Amino acid sequence: MNNSRIYLSPPHLGSREREYVELAFRTNWIAPLGPNVDQFERELAEKVGAKGAVALSSGTAAIHMALKLLGVGRGDRVFVSSLTFIASVNPVLYEGGVPVFIDCDAETWTMSPQALERAFEEAHRNKQLPRAVIVVHLYGQNADMDAINEICAKYRVPVIEDAAESLGTTYKGQSSGTHGKFGIYSFNGNKIITTSGGGMLVSDDTAALSKARFWATQAREPQPHYEHAELGYNYRLSNVLAGIGRGQLELLDDRVAARRAVFDRYKRAFADIEGINMMPEAEYGRATRWLTTMTIDPIITGCTPADLLERLTEANIEARPVWKPMHRQPLLQYYPYFPHEPGSSVSDTLFEQGICLPSGSSLTLDEQDRVITCIKQTIQMNSRRMSHESA
Repeated sequence: MNNSRIYLSPPHLGSREREYVELAFRTNWIAPLGPNVDQFERELAEKVGAKGAVALSSGTAAIHMALKLLGVGRGDRVFVSSLTFIASVNPVLYEGGVPVFIDCDAETWTMSPQALERAFEEAHRNKQLPRAVIVVHLYGQNADMDAINEICAKYRVPVIEDAAESLGTTYKGQSSGTHGKFGIYSFNGNKIITTSGGGMLVSDDTAALSKARFWATQAREPQPHYEHAELGYNYRLSNVLAGIGRGQLELLDDRVAARRAVFDRYKRAFADIEGINMMPEAEYGRATRWLTTMTIDPIITGCTPADLLERLTEANIEARPVWKPMHRQPLLQYYPYFPHEPGSSVSDTLFEQGICLPSGSSLTLDEQDRVITCIKQTIQMNSRRMSHESA
């Protein structure tokens, strides 16, 4: 039996990436910046329908630049989705800001407009309105941006879209990451497309993007000598890595289609197992299914996510729990949190019952069958044990 390693979301390269990288070598543009960077920015902006883009070293750097552009400083509050990776929050701390965490809803797993509204009402009463709202589009699913933008517009607070996991997603026909003041993407090695490591900041405010580009290039003033009047950062993407990104971007639609097919096959395989529920897809958009995620009810199945993770690990299959909510992280546990409903946290339930399955666009049918078989066998074994113990 084949026991080779199955990864959660490995890079998936095509043929054009090498051409763009070799172009960088042929033209000796292996130093930071260069033609590939310029082209990658233009091509991605055109792909998502934004007026401009700035290629950066990571999605985290892109969030940091967006927060600086919005003037976030020490003591400023920033509302952030709680169910996310910590990179959505760390840049708030970089600037001395105060994160306030917002729960998700069960229908989308993304920021709950209901919780967001309550957070704003309290902030308004206390005269502590946030400087910005960071909305995370989780696992390739876009949040309900009409509802969220309506609430934020009421209080005149700008929105940053953390679309690190949702490049290729649409919301009412418009690209994820283009509904707020700023959008950010990640090209980490596990994302739908990758530059090995990198990110992008997009916006229709091209003047703001020029300022971000300046800060991200060590804030060097336009002088023949090295002149610096502002604090800068070494955040720009290299020309070589941008070449990889250009080749990857050409394959984005194919990669999204492949991941959606992986999700659909899992969904069919587990359709008859009571207690397993796949992450829903909101009616207002088309998710990329960056990661296939599901919940498993231990009371119904007799099987916990930890049980599944243990068996999958034994079978040399990489899987992970759903993100641990930010309001439960030791670093962040004392910051405010607004659940979907008072006393009822959707993020906590999803963390306790959720699991992410191998979802790569290069996942073969045989590999997916191994994952499916392992999960079914684990549930069957636990179900028989539960029946025996209750007899």
